[in-house]
Amino acid sequence: MPITQERFDRIKQKYWSVASWAIWADAGVTAKSNVGDLRVLDPDFNPQLLQVLKPNVVFVGLNISRHLITKPFANFHDERPQSTDFKIRFALKETPFWGGYMTDIVKDYEEKASGKLTTYLRQHPDFEHEHVRLFLNELSEVTDVEPTLIAFGNAVHAILARNVGRTHRILKVRHYAAYMSQALYRADVQQRIP
Repeated sequence: MPITQERFDRIKQKYWSVASWAIWADAGVTAKSNVGDLRVLDPDFNPQLLQVLKPNVVFVGLNISRHLITKPFANFHDERPQSTDFKIRFALKETPFWGGYMTDIVKDYEEKASGKLTTYLRQHPDFEHEHVRLFLNELSEVTDVEPTLIAFGNAVHAILARNVGRTHRILKVRHYAAYMSQALYRADVQQRIP
Protein backbone atom coordinates (compact mmCIF):
# COMPACT_ATOMS: atom_id res chain seq x y z
CA MET A 1 0.00 0.00 0.00
CA PRO A 2 1.74 3.15 -1.20
CA ILE A 3 2.08 6.15 1.07
CA THR A 4 0.40 9.39 -0.01
CA GLN A 5 2.31 12.54 -0.79
CA GLU A 6 0.40 14.28 2.00
CA ARG A 7 1.45 11.70 4.61
CA PHE A 8 5.04 11.67 3.33
CA ASP A 9 5.21 15.47 3.63
CA ARG A 10 3.71 15.40 7.13
CA ILE A 11 6.26 12.79 8.27
CA LYS A 12 9.09 14.77 6.69
CA GLN A 13 7.97 17.97 8.38
CA LYS A 14 7.63 16.43 11.82
CA TYR A 15 10.31 13.70 11.93
CA TRP A 16 12.88 14.88 9.39
CA SER A 17 15.76 14.93 11.89
CA VAL A 18 15.07 11.64 13.70
CA ALA A 19 13.78 9.28 11.01
CA SER A 20 14.33 8.15 7.46
CA TRP A 21 13.44 5.47 4.95
CA ALA A 22 15.36 2.32 4.03
CA ILE A 23 16.28 3.56 0.57
CA TRP A 24 19.74 4.64 -0.49
CA ALA A 25 21.46 5.69 -3.68
CA ASP A 26 23.44 2.90 -5.32
CA ALA A 27 26.98 2.39 -4.09
CA GLY A 28 29.68 3.86 -6.26
CA VAL A 29 33.40 3.18 -6.26
CA THR A 30 33.44 2.05 -2.62
CA ALA A 31 30.90 0.32 -0.38
CA LYS A 32 30.35 3.62 1.44
CA SER A 33 29.93 5.73 -1.68
CA ASN A 34 26.67 7.68 -1.99
CA VAL A 35 25.23 6.47 1.31
CA GLY A 36 24.55 10.12 2.20
CA ASP A 37 22.97 11.02 -1.16
CA LEU A 38 19.51 12.06 0.02
CA ARG A 39 18.11 12.88 -3.41
CA VAL A 40 16.67 9.35 -3.53
CA LEU A 41 14.34 10.42 -0.70
CA ASP A 42 13.02 13.40 -2.65
CA PRO A 43 9.87 12.63 -4.70
CA ASP A 44 10.76 15.44 -7.11
CA PHE A 45 14.08 13.75 -7.89
CA ASN A 46 12.83 10.17 -7.48
CA PRO A 47 9.26 10.05 -8.86
CA GLN A 48 8.80 6.36 -7.92
CA LEU A 49 9.70 6.98 -4.27
CA LEU A 50 6.20 6.90 -2.81
CA GLN A 51 5.46 3.59 -4.55
CA VAL A 52 8.54 2.00 -2.97
CA LEU A 53 8.02 3.15 0.62
CA LYS A 54 6.75 0.50 3.05
CA PRO A 55 5.41 2.10 6.24
CA ASN A 56 4.24 -1.32 7.47
CA VAL A 57 7.89 -2.22 8.19
CA VAL A 58 9.72 -0.12 10.78
CA PHE A 59 13.41 -0.46 11.56
CA VAL A 60 14.18 0.77 15.06
CA GLY A 61 17.53 1.99 16.33
CA LEU A 62 18.32 2.91 19.91
CA ASN A 63 19.29 6.57 19.61
CA ILE A 64 21.29 9.00 17.57
CA SER A 65 25.02 8.50 17.95
CA ARG A 66 26.29 11.57 16.16
CA HIS A 67 25.89 15.30 16.18
CA LEU A 68 22.67 16.99 15.26
CA ILE A 69 21.28 16.08 11.86
CA THR A 70 20.75 19.07 9.59
CA LYS A 71 19.29 17.50 6.43
CA PRO A 72 15.86 15.85 6.14
CA PHE A 73 15.95 12.05 6.47
CA ALA A 74 19.73 11.96 6.99
CA ASN A 75 19.40 9.62 9.97
CA PHE A 76 20.66 6.14 8.94
CA HIS A 77 22.30 7.80 5.89
CA ASP A 78 25.53 8.93 7.53
CA GLU A 79 28.25 9.64 5.02
CA ARG A 80 31.06 10.05 7.56
CA PRO A 81 33.96 7.59 7.05
CA GLN A 82 33.46 5.97 10.47
CA SER A 83 29.77 5.30 9.83
CA THR A 84 28.49 1.78 9.12
CA ASP A 85 25.11 2.80 7.66
CA PHE A 86 26.28 1.43 4.31
CA LYS A 87 25.85 -2.10 5.69
CA ILE A 88 22.11 -1.55 6.08
CA ARG A 89 21.90 -0.53 2.42
CA PHE A 90 23.78 -3.64 1.35
CA ALA A 91 21.72 -5.92 3.62
CA LEU A 92 18.33 -4.64 2.45
CA LYS A 93 18.94 -4.02 -1.25
CA GLU A 94 16.51 -6.07 -3.39
CA THR A 95 14.68 -7.47 -0.35
CA PRO A 96 11.02 -7.01 0.69
CA PHE A 97 12.25 -4.69 3.47
CA TRP A 98 13.71 -2.08 1.12
CA GLY A 99 11.64 1.07 1.63
CA GLY A 100 10.76 0.47 5.28
CA TYR A 101 10.53 3.33 7.74
CA MET A 102 13.51 3.94 10.04
CA THR A 103 13.58 5.69 13.39
CA ASP A 104 15.07 5.56 16.88
CA ILE A 105 13.20 4.55 20.03
CA VAL A 106 14.94 7.33 22.03
CA LYS A 107 14.85 10.72 20.34
CA ASP A 108 17.29 13.60 20.66
CA TYR A 109 19.63 11.81 23.07
CA GLU A 110 23.11 11.57 21.63
CA GLU A 111 25.16 8.73 23.10
CA LYS A 112 27.62 6.45 21.30
CA ALA A 113 27.81 3.83 24.05
CA SER A 114 24.55 1.90 24.06
CA GLY A 115 25.36 0.42 27.49
CA LYS A 116 25.34 3.88 29.06
CA LEU A 117 21.91 4.61 27.60
CA THR A 118 20.42 1.25 28.60
CA THR A 119 21.71 1.79 32.16
CA TYR A 120 20.12 5.23 32.18
CA LEU A 121 16.81 3.77 30.97
CA ARG A 122 16.84 1.14 33.72
CA GLN A 123 17.46 3.85 36.30
CA HIS A 124 14.82 6.17 34.82
CA PRO A 125 11.81 4.08 33.73
CA ASP A 126 9.65 7.19 33.28
CA PHE A 127 12.11 8.43 30.67
CA GLU A 128 11.80 5.14 28.78
CA HIS A 129 8.00 5.13 28.99
CA GLU A 130 7.83 8.68 27.65
CA HIS A 131 10.01 7.79 24.66
CA VAL A 132 7.95 4.67 23.97
CA ARG A 133 4.81 6.85 24.05
CA LEU A 134 6.39 9.25 21.56
CA PHE A 135 7.47 6.32 19.40
CA LEU A 136 3.93 4.91 19.30
CA ASN A 137 2.56 8.33 18.38
CA GLU A 138 5.09 8.49 15.57
CA LEU A 139 4.03 5.06 14.31
CA SER A 140 0.39 6.15 14.25
CA GLU A 141 1.35 9.02 11.96
CA VAL A 142 3.41 6.79 9.66
CA THR A 143 0.93 3.96 9.10
CA ASP A 144 -2.65 2.90 9.76
CA VAL A 145 -1.69 -0.74 10.41
CA GLU A 146 0.34 -2.40 13.17
CA PRO A 147 3.76 -2.47 11.53
CA THR A 148 6.36 -5.18 11.90
CA LEU A 149 9.13 -3.74 14.06
CA ILE A 150 12.72 -4.73 13.31
CA ALA A 151 15.07 -3.92 16.17
CA PHE A 152 18.70 -3.11 15.48
CA GLY A 153 20.38 -5.04 18.31
CA ASN A 154 19.62 -6.48 21.72
CA ALA A 155 19.08 -3.20 23.58
CA VAL A 156 16.34 -2.01 21.23
CA HIS A 157 14.75 -5.44 21.14
CA ALA A 158 14.57 -5.53 24.95
CA ILE A 159 12.93 -2.08 25.10
CA LEU A 160 10.38 -2.99 22.45
CA ALA A 161 9.66 -6.41 23.95
CA ARG A 162 8.91 -5.07 27.41
CA ASN A 163 6.82 -2.13 26.17
CA VAL A 164 5.02 -3.25 22.99
CA GLY A 165 5.73 -6.97 22.78
CA ARG A 166 2.08 -7.88 23.27
CA THR A 167 0.79 -5.60 20.53
CA HIS A 168 3.45 -5.68 17.83
CA ARG A 169 5.42 -8.27 15.91
CA ILE A 170 9.07 -7.67 16.75
CA LEU A 171 12.04 -9.11 14.87
CA LYS A 172 15.66 -8.59 15.80
CA VAL A 173 18.73 -8.16 13.64
CA ARG A 174 22.26 -7.44 14.70
CA HIS A 175 23.25 -3.83 14.91
CA TYR A 176 24.87 -2.66 11.71
CA ALA A 177 27.96 -1.58 13.66
CA ALA A 178 28.66 -5.26 14.43
CA TYR A 179 32.20 -6.18 13.50
CA MET A 180 31.53 -8.11 10.31
CA SER A 181 31.73 -7.53 6.57
CA GLN A 182 28.74 -6.17 4.71
CA ALA A 183 28.30 -9.55 2.99
CA LEU A 184 28.19 -11.41 6.31
CA TYR A 185 25.86 -8.76 7.72
CA ARG A 186 23.49 -9.20 4.77
CA ALA A 187 23.46 -12.98 5.21
CA ASP A 188 22.81 -12.59 8.94
CA VAL A 189 19.97 -10.09 8.41
CA GLN A 190 18.32 -12.27 5.76
CA GLN A 191 18.48 -15.28 8.08
CA ARG A 192 16.85 -13.34 10.93
CA ILE A 193 14.05 -11.62 9.01
CA PRO A 194 12.37 -14.16 6.73
